[in-house]
Amino acid sequence: MSTKDDDNIVSFDPIWETIYQSGHEQRYPWDLVVSFVYRYTNKDIIRSDVQILEVGCGTGSNLWFAAREGFSTTGIDASETAIDHAKQRFIAEGLRGNFHVGSFTDLPFKDKSYDLIIDRAAITNCGLTAGSQAIQEIHRVLKPNGVFLFNPYAQEHSSRITGISGQDGVTINITGGTLTGVGQICFYDKNNIHQIFSDTWDLLSMRHLVMEDLCQPDHSIHSEWRVIARKIDQP
Repeated sequence: MSTKDDDNIVSFDPIWETIYQSGHEQRYPWDLVVSFVYRYTNKDIIRSDVQILEVGCGTGSNLWFAAREGFSTTGIDASETAIDHAKQRFIAEGLRGNFHVGSFTDLPFKDKSYDLIIDRAAITNCGLTAGSQAIQEIHRVLKPNGVFLFNPYAQEHSSRITGISGQDGVTINITGGTLTGVGQICFYDKNNIHQIFSDTWDLLSMRHLVMEDLCQPDHSIHSEWRVIARKIDQP
């Protein structure tokens, strides 16, 4: 399965459908997502009134946490297998959530619908053009002053130098580091971040993480960005 927004832009690497069909599942949420949700939730609003969207939600582990905590959750992913798994888990545990198969570059949601939007290393799997389109769509569906967590991989990552350059900023054929077997990756630098988050965003936090594993023979480096941005609602 491949999601194309026009003849040149691919926003979903079909390898992920294969990965999920093989039984890949994340059971529990990422810690940065938990921290983000609790830090940027308006404490004066009833939790069920807080609308949370995750783009590239996979099997729904982050939204599973949010739904258990009483938030209203929506997820979108281009993998039919992942979305089916998320739906079945929510049904089995009596949780409420809305799940959609689709592209994050063309979100099937109304303007100004969500308080918080999560991207946990999903947009980083497509090129810079599709990534920029996805973030424009995220801006559209965020409520005024809504907050977005953007979590792409960074250029210092060991996996980047083991692959070859593809179209639109992606690295393909990765053979080393922690990102083997997951298809194409776009590794972001500081300039990419600033270009994407222009006058329509207020950057609240822009953390660059570099973690070196000294037990590995090649001192493997994991590197990522943790960007938190608030929507500026233009008149």
